[in-house]
Order: sequence, then structure tokens, then C-alpha cells
Amino acid sequence: MAGRIGQFAKYLILSLVSLSILYPFFLMISSSLKSNVEILTSPLGLPSNFSLENYVLVWEKVSFGKYVWNSIYVSGLSVILILFVSSLAAFYLSRFTFRWNAYILFFFMVGLMLPMKLAILPLYMIMLQLNLLDTLTSLVVLYVAGGIPFAVFVFYGFFRTLPTELDQSARLDGCNNFQVYYKIILPLMKPALGTVAIVQLIGVWNDFFYPLIFLKSEELSTIPLGVLTLFGEYDTEWNLLFASLTISSLPMIIAFLFASRQFIEGLTSGAIK
Repeated sequence: MAGRIGQFAKYLILSLVSLSILYPFFLMISSSLKSNVEILTSPLGLPSNFSLENYVLVWEKVSFGKYVWNSIYVSGLSVILILFVSSLAAFYLSRFTFRWNAYILFFFMVGLMLPMKLAILPLYMIMLQLNLLDTLTSLVVLYVAGGIPFAVFVFYGFFRTLPTELDQSARLDGCNNFQVYYKIILPLMKPALGTVAIVQLIGVWNDFFYPLIFLKSEELSTIPLGVLTLFGEYDTEWNLLFASLTISSLPMIIAFLFASRQFIEGLTSGAIK
């Protein structure tokens, strides 16, 4: 009897936690289907009629398609570069022993301790001297530089769990160092790749700080910066705001659904080993 009560209590707590997490998403989607007046008069109620007019308006009136494309370009390119550069660096540091190995690894770990936003003024001056201000390239450079330390930390720990006999057998078959990485190690690191990709993608996609500082042209705005245009000085179009938030959250949900298995395996692989 006590076991059943405990099991029921666990499921009840899990259900309440799930409800508290999913309810804001439900409220956001339902509000995106309402008119502005209906949101103000009945904020927690269901929409009176099902209409996608808000999505059409936000796509045409606010040119939301440009913001979505800019975010996809910056996020996609940044995550790909982070995965490629960090995995190569971690592979070299974990598989080869040389004099400065520990110091280089410590250099990457320092990047986890010092937030880049503390150096925003020097970063701004560097981008100004490189003529990268008001370009999407400046955001890619910043996100890649900020994401590499965490990715190296995760990949280095993952590589240390793989036996070196895999490398030796591949070299006996005629593989060079890059072929060992590409053909042998890379297929085995899908859980780590999925974990790093999702963490970095969420951070880059939702970032508001760097676009606000380094972008001036409205046509280069990313989604978080573009949503700011929906906030008026005296009035806010809440229906368009909720529609834009729903559109911006869909890519993250789709990305997590595709990479959720690798993400969960990456989080639990260390405990299993």
C-alpha cells in the first residue's frame, strides 16, 4: 500500500511539474490566435475563433521572415563552426601528448570562467577596427569564440572515455590523423555532438545582447532584436508579439525533437561508463 502511495505521489509531482512547464507554451500559442482586444479582456481564456491572421500580419507587416533568416544563418553557421573547431581541438588535446598540452587545455577552461560580456568594450573596438560592425559576421565570430571553451570541455571528456586502441587499429589500416578523427571517432561522438549543438543553438538563437550592441541596420536584426519593434512607446500589439514568439520557438522545438536522443545519451553517457 505504501509503495502504491509513493508511486502515485511521484506521478502527481511529475504531472504538476510538466503542467507548470507546458502551460506557458499553451498560453503563448492560444494568445497568438486571439485579437489584441481579446488578449486584454480574456488573457487566460481560449480563443473565440481559430484564425492564423496574426501570423500572416507579423510575417508581412514586421518583415519577420528577414529576422528568421538572419537568426538561422547566424545560429547555424556558429554551431557548425563550434562543433568542427572544438572537436578537432579536443581530439588533438586528448589523443596527443606534448609539452604545452596542459597549458592549452587550461587556456580553454579559463574561457568558461570569464564571461565575454565583461570585455564588451574591447570587443566593440576590435570589431570596429576589422570593419565588422553592423554585420552578421561579427555575431558569428563572437558566438564561436564564446562557445568553443564549453564545447572543448565536453568533447575532451568524451574523447578520454574512448579507448586509444581504436586509433591504433585505424592507423595500422593506413589512416592518417584526420582520417582517424573523421572516420573512426566522429561517428562515435554523436551524443556529445547533440548535447553541445542543442546547448549552443539555444544560447545563440535567444541571445539579445550582442545583436543589440553590434547591429544597427534593421534588416540585419535577429529574432530577439526584431521582436523589440513590436513594443510601442504607448501601445503594444500583443497578438503579433505572441505570434512572433510562437514562430521563433518552433525551430528550437524541432531541433530538440531531432537531437533529443543524442542529447539525453550525451548527458547520461558519463554516468553509464
